[in-house]
Amino acid sequence: RKETDILDVWFDSGVSYAAVMEKRDYLDSPADLYLEGSDQHRGWFHSSLLCSVGTRGIAPYKSVLTHGFVVDGQGKAMHKSAGNVISPEELINKYGAEILRLWVAGEDYTDNIRLSNEILQRLTEAYRRIRNTCRYLLGNLHDFDPETDSVPYDQMQELDRWVLHQLQELSARVLRAYEKFEFHVVYHNLHNFCVLDLSSFYLDIIKDRLYTSPKTSMARRSAQTAMNEILETLVRLMAPVLSFTADEIWQHMKGNRRAESVHMVTFMPVREEYRDAELAARWEEIISVRKEVTRVLEQARKNKEIGHSLDATVKLGLSKELMAKLAPYADELRSIFIVSSVELISMDDMEGGQLSEAIPGLKILVSASAAPKCERCWVHDNTIGQSEEHPTLCKRCVDALGQIGK
Repeated sequence: RKETDILDVWFDSGVSYAAVMEKRDYLDSPADLYLEGSDQHRGWFHSSLLCSVGTRGIAPYKSVLTHGFVVDGQGKAMHKSAGNVISPEELINKYGAEILRLWVAGEDYTDNIRLSNEILQRLTEAYRRIRNTCRYLLGNLHDFDPETDSVPYDQMQELDRWVLHQLQELSARVLRAYEKFEFHVVYHNLHNFCVLDLSSFYLDIIKDRLYTSPKTSMARRSAQTAMNEILETLVRLMAPVLSFTADEIWQHMKGNRRAESVHMVTFMPVREEYRDAELAARWEEIISVRKEVTRVLEQARKNKEIGHSLDATVKLGLSKELMAKLAPYADELRSIFIVSSVELISMDDMEGGQLSEAIPGLKILVSASAAPKCERCWVHDNTIGQSEEHPTLCKRCVDALGQIGK
């Protein structure tokens, strides 16, 4: 019969492993994890340990997780009398369950956890960024079939291989954080990857390729291959935290052998063949230069010297060391900086421009392009007008239209 008498509250709770874990065939003993508030170090955690070691010779758990307490935005304890209590139901009705889950995951629970409407509003904005990044990936994979359109890794463009390297680094950090129950590390890594690596850099650069290259061109398929790999990895990594969002994304993803739900599949393994430390180091140099160029472009925009960055032409005065690093990418720098043209010049031959304080041996000169503007890609280019059939388009766009028309 079920016992209703209480011998001692700490003894009764301390032997719960015997009534729960050891009496159910589908559960294992010892438990994988015991978790409770930090006040239980001398309570349930302690009584469970004493009872199990005394009767079984082993601890009843493999791991213990302790967390702080929920406090208000000023760090004060929540009390009804103080009027600062916020109920989960109220939060779900106002922000949705995903934002509440994101708040739980995003806070460092080893300390007391702050909760306020201001904190949730910031998380709502962060959630919007993650969601919009995934929407952009999905939208640009609408005509991509991973079974037939994927480009082999060694044939992909270097920028696409760079983002796959970054993706593996992200995956390794997030999987490690899950193993250590560091959910706030999971959230911050996912958010930073979506905002910094993708939206502010990679996706910003490849827009030109996605929108202007022929549909089935190697350049566009290379980008789509990387984007598909990113989405397949991201949707799995976010699933334990953003459960509903991940499943919504999953329902719109392509693939003949796709499971019914993202929660029925495992994490993508870290693919060592996509890791390339030397390539990543080269692109760190390029990213540093891009930041400096962007800074000077912003100044030119504020001074009304240019409107959009594509209205600009950029001259870079470079030291011998920097020239050796950037010269192999001379043809790609225009798209990397999102300008109409880039010219690399020896620092000794450079006239004018701003000397970079952040990067030795770099001088930057931004000016408005004198070339006409292509109506299709918006790049200023002197080849515009060479085609009688398409007099307002640059040669690149004319060639693309020629392939599309075939």
